[in-house]
Amino acid sequence: MNENTIQMEHITIREQKVRKNHMKAKLIFFLTLAVILLLVAVFAKYLCPYDPYAQDLMSAQKPPSAEHLMGTDRYGRDMLSRVIMGSTISIFATLILVAVVAITGTAIGIICGWNGGKVDTILMRISDLFLAFPSLVFALAVAGVLGGGVQNAIIALAVISWPKFARLARGLTLAQKASPYLMAARLAGSSTPKLLAKHILPNIAGPILVTAVLDIGTTMMELAGLSFLGLGVKPPMAEWGSMISDGRVMLQTAPWMVLSPGGAIFVTVMIFNLLGDTVRDYMDPKERNQ
Repeated sequence: MNENTIQMEHITIREQKVRKNHMKAKLIFFLTLAVILLLVAVFAKYLCPYDPYAQDLMSAQKPPSAEHLMGTDRYGRDMLSRVIMGSTISIFATLILVAVVAITGTAIGIICGWNGGKVDTILMRISDLFLAFPSLVFALAVAGVLGGGVQNAIIALAVISWPKFARLARGLTLAQKASPYLMAARLAGSSTPKLLAKHILPNIAGPILVTAVLDIGTTMMELAGLSFLGLGVKPPMAEWGSMISDGRVMLQTAPWMVLSPGGAIFVTVMIFNLLGDTVRDYMDPKERNQ
C-alpha cells in the first residue's frame, strides 16, 4: 500500500467522523427543541402572562404591543397566553394519537406477518379499504358521525391512520420471519411470545420509530384541520386549529389572530419534521456503517 493510498484512507476516515459528529449534533439540537416544546406544553399554565380565558372587551383586537406581544382576540383575550395554553392540547393530543396508532398498527402488522392465513387476508383487506380513501376526508366522515370534541377527533384519525403502521410492520415481520437467525431460534425451542418479544419487535422497532416521528407533523396538521372545521376542540378551549378558525373572519382587520396560532403550528411541525428526518438519517444502517 503506497503513501497516497494511506493518506486517502485517513482523509476518508476523518470525513466520516466529521459527518457522524455533525449528524449527532443535529439530532441533539432538534431533540432539544422538541423537549423545549414539550416542557412549554407541560408547564403552559404557569408560563402564560395572562389568563388565557379572561375576557376584556375594552382590550379587544389590540395589535401586538409590549403589553400583549401577540395582540388580543375579539374578546380581549391575550393571544400569547392562548397560544401557550393551546400547546398543551395540540401537542399532547398529537403525541397520544401517534402513540396509539403506532402501537395498534404495529401489533396488527406483527400478527398478520407472523400468522398469515385468513387473519392476514381479512385485516389487510380492511387496511386497503381505509387506504383507498383520502385520510382527512375519511376522518371528517368519522368525526361527523361521532360528533365534536378532541377525544372523538383522536378516535376519527386513529381509525384511518393505523394501516400505514400495520403495512410497515407486516413487511418487516415477514422479512425477519424468513431470516436464518430466527429459524435457528425456533429450532432452539423458543416460544412464539419469546420470538416476537426478543427477536421480531427489537429488529423492526427502528423503522417504526422513524415513521412515528415523521408522522407527528402530519397528524398535528390533521388534528388542527378537524378543529378548524368545528369537529375537534370546541371554543373557548384554547387549541391552535380552533383559534385559527375563530380568527379567520377577521384576517384583514386583525391578522395576528390567525398568524399567532398559525405560526405556532408552523414552528412545531417544522421542528418535529426536522427531528424525524434527522432520526431517519441517524438510524440509517448505511450511514452508521460508514
